[in-house]
Amino acid sequence: MKYKDYSADIWSSINNTLDQVLKEQKNPIAAFDADGTLWDIDLGEKFFHHQIDNKLVELPADPWNHYESMKAEDPRKAYLWLAQICKGKSLTEVQQWAKDAVKAAAPVPVFSEQRKLIQLLQSKGVKIYVITASVKWAVEGGASLVGLEYDNIIGVETETQDGMITDKQKGVITYRQGKVDALLAKTGGQLPFLASGNTMGDFNLLESATHLSLAVSAASRDDKIFKTERELAENAQTKGWLSHRFI
Repeated sequence: MKYKDYSADIWSSINNTLDQVLKEQKNPIAAFDADGTLWDIDLGEKFFHHQIDNKLVELPADPWNHYESMKAEDPRKAYLWLAQICKGKSLTEVQQWAKDAVKAAAPVPVFSEQRKLIQLLQSKGVKIYVITASVKWAVEGGASLVGLEYDNIIGVETETQDGMITDKQKGVITYRQGKVDALLAKTGGQLPFLASGNTMGDFNLLESATHLSLAVSAASRDDKIFKTERELAENAQTKGWLSHRFI
């Protein structure tokens, strides 16, 4: 699919703000959500399907419905569970699964304007963080698609011991305010000058940006995230944030 480019006004806002920030800050940072923001696919869900289809971890009967039921009750619990099911596996092995899942989903529909924006920011010395409510390891598999590395990704994860994954929660659950809390923990309290996301799960992250917030969307009307994307776009209009629909 051919996605719509950012308007000249959006690029003008980005470039003018970037010039301003580079005069004000020595080491500025920018923050992005992942699924639906960098690419038109949910890599977290693709990773889980990959685990199910290839019987890579022990799962309950009807694992997808089990996850959806848990998510309806408490999203944070469900997101943590997706990391916990990797207990007993080596981190290296799970990271390879993520690469395999991304390869199986190829070609991943990356939003070229977001990749272009990240490239611009990196060329100016801006540190990029991707904060996702998905399992960190799942999204790491797609990092290279937008020129990033594993260390750029902040997501839900559990502790590892001697290279093996445990079921003990590590850090905060990166959902809603948790995205901001996790970013601040990573940066030593530094807020992003620019933040971009696509759903209300990213609202707090966009609100944390000191200079520029960019709401994006691409879901069709029959997509399960259409409503929450539209709500974020409406909030963007109210707050004077930048907003762009890719389709």
